[in-house]
Amino acid sequence: MDSAFWSRMLTEETLAFHIIWAAIGVGVPIFISLAEFIGIRKKDPHYTLMAKRWTRGFVITVAVGVVTGTCIGVLLSLLWPTFMQLVGNVISLPLFLETFAFFFEAIFLGIYLYTWDRFKNPYLHWLTSIPVIIGSTLSAVFITTVNSFMNTPAGFKLDKAGKVVDIDPIGAMLNPATPSKVGHVVSSSYLVSGFLLAGLAAFFILRGRKHIYYKKALKLTMITTFILCIATIAMGDISAKFLAKHQPAKLAAIEWHFETSKGAPLVLFGKLDPETHEVKYAIKIPKALSILATNSPDGTVIGLDKIPKHLWPPLYIHYLFDTKISIAFYLLFIAALFLFLWIWKKGNPFHPILLYGIIAAAPLSFVAMELGWIFSEVGRLPWIITGIMKVGEAATTAANVKLMYFLFTGLYLVLAIVAVTVLLRLFKGKTAEAELASYKEVS
Repeated sequence: MDSAFWSRMLTEETLAFHIIWAAIGVGVPIFISLAEFIGIRKKDPHYTLMAKRWTRGFVITVAVGVVTGTCIGVLLSLLWPTFMQLVGNVISLPLFLETFAFFFEAIFLGIYLYTWDRFKNPYLHWLTSIPVIIGSTLSAVFITTVNSFMNTPAGFKLDKAGKVVDIDPIGAMLNPATPSKVGHVVSSSYLVSGFLLAGLAAFFILRGRKHIYYKKALKLTMITTFILCIATIAMGDISAKFLAKHQPAKLAAIEWHFETSKGAPLVLFGKLDPETHEVKYAIKIPKALSILATNSPDGTVIGLDKIPKHLWPPLYIHYLFDTKISIAFYLLFIAALFLFLWIWKKGNPFHPILLYGIIAAAPLSFVAMELGWIFSEVGRLPWIITGIMKVGEAATTAANVKLMYFLFTGLYLVLAIVAVTVLLRLFKGKTAEAELASYKEVS
C-alpha cells in the first residue's frame, strides 16, 4: 500500500469518473445539432424541442466534466512528478490545445444557448452548434493523443544521460497509437451518448408518455446509434491490428495467447489456470486472431513466450475485454433490431420488451466504455511510458496520497449527487408535452 499504489488508485478513480461526463460532453452535441437540423428542415417543432431540452442537460454535464478534467491535470503533476519532469515538455502542446478546445466550445455553447429565435434564418442558429461539436470533439482528440503517447512514445530522443532532447511536439501527438485510439474514443463517446438519450426516451414511453415527441426521439437516437455501433466495432478491429504491431504483449494478454504461432485462434471467455496457463471452458475460433491481427488466416501472432515474464500485463484483462465485446455486440443487436422493426411494416419498434432492452443498453454502454479504458490502461503495465518508464518509477513518494484518495472520493460523490439532483430538478414538472403546448399558445 505504498504511494505508487494509492497514486494509481486515485488516478484510476478520477479517470473512471471523468470519462462518464466527458463522453456525454463529447457525444451529446452531435445529437443536439442533428435534432435541430431535422427540426428546421422538416419544420417539425418536436425535433427543435429535443435540441433545446438536450442542451439544458448537456450544460450541467459539461460543468462536471470541467471540474473532473481539471482534477486530472492537477493530479498529473502531483502524483506523477517524475513522469512530468521527463516528458512534460513533450506532451505540453496537446494539453494546451485541449484547454483551448474547451474554451472554444464554451464560447460557442454560450452563443448557442442565448440566441434561440434571434435569427430570421434558423439555419444561422444551427450553424453555431457546429463549433460546439468541433470544440468538444477536439478536446477529446487532444487529450487522447497524450494517452496514445504513453502507449507508443514518439517525438523525442533520450541522450546518454537519460534527458529528453530533439523534441517534436507534433510528432509526439501523431504517434502510432493516435489514429486507432482517437477513433475509438470519439466513436464510443458518440455511441454512449446516443444510447443514453435513447434510454431516456424508452423509459418515458414505458412510463406512459405516448406523445409522438418521445417516439421521434427514440427513432433519431436508435438509428444513429446503429451506425455508430458499426463504426465503433470497426475502430476496435483497427485497434487489434495496431496492438499486434506495436503492443504485442497487450494483445497476447487480452487473448491468453501464450505461444507465438501462425493461424492463432481467438479465445473467447474461458477460465485460466494461473500456474499452468491452461485455458478451460473457452470458445476458440480457429485462425480468427490471426485474421484480426494480420488480415491473414495464416498470419503469425506474437505470444507471451516472446515477452519477459516480468513485463507481462495482468492476465485478468482477458475477462474485461470479453465483457466489453459481449456488451458491444448486444448494443449492435438491440440497435439493429429496432431498425429492422421500424423498417418492417408489421413490426413494432416500441414493444415493451424492446424498450426494456434499450433502457438496459444505456448503462451497459457506459460499462463497456469503462472496461475498455481499464483494460487499455492496465494492459500497458508495468509501463507508464511503454519501454521507457515504469509506473513505480513515475509515482510520487509523498506520504499523504492515501488521504488524498479518500478526499477526492468524497468530492466525486458530492459532484455526482449535486449533478443528478440538478438534472432532476431541471426537468421536474417540465414535460415535453407541456412545453409543446406552451409554444403553441405563444404562437
